[in-house]
Amino acid sequence: MFSKTWTTKSTKNCFEKIERLQEAVYSADAVLIGAGAGLSTSAGLTYEGERFRQYFSDFEEKYGFHDMYTGGFYPYETLEEHWAYWSRYIYINRYMDAPKPVYHKLLELVQDKDCFVLTTNVDHQFQKARFDRKRLYYTQGDYGLFQCSEPCHQETYENAESIRRMVEAQGYVIDAKGILLLPEGAAPQRTIPSKQIPVCPRCGKPMSMNLRADATFVEDAGWHRSAERYAAFLRRHEKSKIVFLELGVGYNTPGIIKYSFWQMTAANPKAVYACLNDGEAVCPKEIAGKSICIDGDIGEVLQQIRN
Repeated sequence: MFSKTWTTKSTKNCFEKIERLQEAVYSADAVLIGAGAGLSTSAGLTYEGERFRQYFSDFEEKYGFHDMYTGGFYPYETLEEHWAYWSRYIYINRYMDAPKPVYHKLLELVQDKDCFVLTTNVDHQFQKARFDRKRLYYTQGDYGLFQCSEPCHQETYENAESIRRMVEAQGYVIDAKGILLLPEGAAPQRTIPSKQIPVCPRCGKPMSMNLRADATFVEDAGWHRSAERYAAFLRRHEKSKIVFLELGVGYNTPGIIKYSFWQMTAANPKAVYACLNDGEAVCPKEIAGKSICIDGDIGEVLQQIRN
């Protein structure tokens, strides 16, 4: 339905667009947040560089990969090593606080509004920032959940305690603030004890992460309740003065957030589409007149609104 001609609305200066976004949110009946990986990147949850080397230099030295995503797909020879890697990965990206308070600033912006969150992120930072969990729809899963790798049944299992035991078995300690630390002079173990490998309580096969990577992804009862609440929110605000606030969404799965936001904006005369993205803040020309596209760091934009 949309042309391939995009607009960044670059004729407007950034300050004016930030003011327009602030006014749009404050005057809206509702705000639907659509969050992608760029939001967590802005919050400091980077998957390469110094943060990667801090926690995975031993894996990098042995296998030669240089970012967490690549390491997550590496075919480790044993489950003991596979879960050593993944337990560190899960802990620092799911259970440790984000380095920057971007999610908290976002909550300040929308906390007085009828708000809902649709996200493809799996790090659960919205819940950690105290967004209402009944207003969150994590479409692609959650680092904090295990599922049967088969799967033999449609249930998920919280993994906080299992992950904690795995990282501690590798020589790490967790301080009072929940930060993962390696004692000075110590080298981490790159395996976990075999008895810590998570297995399905029903069929005994290895567990896997509850991440939408293929057809084995488990949509459990909680996932379906979230989907129903999201659908109810959309019905309730089909004709409302609503802001579709897209944050850091790329083109890996654009149909979930980006394209649907464009379509709903076009269908509702009262809607405003806002896109905050560092390098990819665009919209179709068909909705340019009711769009606010801000090219920049999301956390910095939210700070300017706060100021």
